[in-house]
Amino acid sequence: MLFAVPSFVWALGGTAGAESTVAPELVRLARDRVPWFLAVLWVTGLLKLFGAVVGLGLARPRGVRAGRFLALCGGGATVLLVWHGSLFVVHGVLVEAGAVSVEPGLAGLTRWYLYLWGPWFVAGGLAFAAATVRYARGHEDRRGLRLLAAAGGLGALVLSLASTAAGIG
Repeated sequence: MLFAVPSFVWALGGTAGAESTVAPELVRLARDRVPWFLAVLWVTGLLKLFGAVVGLGLARPRGVRAGRFLALCGGGATVLLVWHGSLFVVHGVLVEAGAVSVEPGLAGLTRWYLYLWGPWFVAGGLAFAAATVRYARGHEDRRGLRLLAAAGGLGALVLSLASTAAGIG
């Protein structure tokens, strides 16, 4: 739930913590109160809260419908978070190795993405993976829940690839 706080703070006009840890063009969009970007921040914050609810839901056995929904969302969250974080890490490693160049003013920012944001997203994705696997193990329909988690992961992968190809994510 704490992970949602920056999204809401930035959507409300604050840029605390963003100046040195987030891409300058994103900070500018938040500071200039660009409507579509504010909507993205609100949706992102709400999705992070939804992820917290899913994570909490995976902590205990639920009914059949809720269990299926949680497995689907857990698989999707796993892939989305690991994919997103891995993109940050891979880009950061390429910049640090000199294989990719960035503007000199962005080198420090790239390190934030490499050492903080990327690993944080990957760790969150791995936590969702562990919670989803643990949840499915304790359920009588293990196979069905694993298939739903895989379907959620596949859907998230397709969404991630499409957004990356479109230059969105």
